[in-house]
Amino acid sequence: MTTASHRQPSVRRLPSVSETSAGGVVIDVHEGRARIAIIARRNRSGRVEWCLPKGHVEPGETLVETAEREVAEETGIEGRVLITLGTIEYWFTTPSHRIHKMVYHYLLEAVGGCLTVDNDPDQEAIDAIWVPLDEVHRKLTFPNERRIAREAWTRLTRSA
Repeated sequence: MTTASHRQPSVRRLPSVSETSAGGVVIDVHEGRARIAIIARRNRSGRVEWCLPKGHVEPGETLVETAEREVAEETGIEGRVLITLGTIEYWFTTPSHRIHKMVYHYLLEAVGGCLTVDNDPDQEAIDAIWVPLDEVHRKLTFPNERRIAREAWTRLTRSA
């Protein structure tokens, strides 16, 4: 017979859901130097994080279409996808779910627009800036996004 003091606490397991996003590294050459547009967002605790633009895939959209749309919405820059850079996979928890997130990143060529966060319908981006590609690792908050930016640099220097 088990007494109340020896019972194992019940563990409530949160249901898991999958989410897919796409975005990337939008490149512009300014005065002979490659630069990329990055955005600032506030995390749940209110801290500012500098990130690559990205967002959820809308129904009927391809990953490439999502990347181009999200870059335009969050940075104001119209981009055309050139190549795939890689995928970031991670888990996080909300009060009601465990979320498995897949984010597909692309290298985009800037083809128009003007740097602004005013077009972001979700109002997640609070700022957008151009950063030289070879210096962006100092500004991006997350190591996995720094890896994606390094891959963009490698691909561009290999093709030059």
